[in-house]
Amino acid sequence: MSYYERHIFFCLNKRDGEAACMDHDAQASFEHCKSRVKAEGLAGKGGVRVNKAGCLDRCAGGPVAVIYPEAVWYTYVDKSDIDEIVEKHLKNGEVVERLVLPESIGR
Repeated sequence: MSYYERHIFFCLNKRDGEAACMDHDAQASFEHCKSRVKAEGLAGKGGVRVNKAGCLDRCAGGPVAVIYPEAVWYTYVDKSDIDEIVEKHLKNGEVVERLVLPESIGR
């Protein structure tokens, strides 16, 4: 068993002159997710780790986050989307299909 059951990585990249996740308030979504994970008692050893990431190279679908070990990529719009990812996927292991980033979307 690994130290954490799941990691969620939020792209917090900013690009000069190109669209990037930070243009979509990714920092606030990261912070909201981190606070929700703590409030749900999911943080820490055996639970969930919320991490910042640089460019995840899926800019066209931004903002993006990815959850491992399942390797499920999400796009999101607002805090309610983050709440749904926390509740369904991070807490209960259920993929939020409506927010899954299509595999064809890259940079």
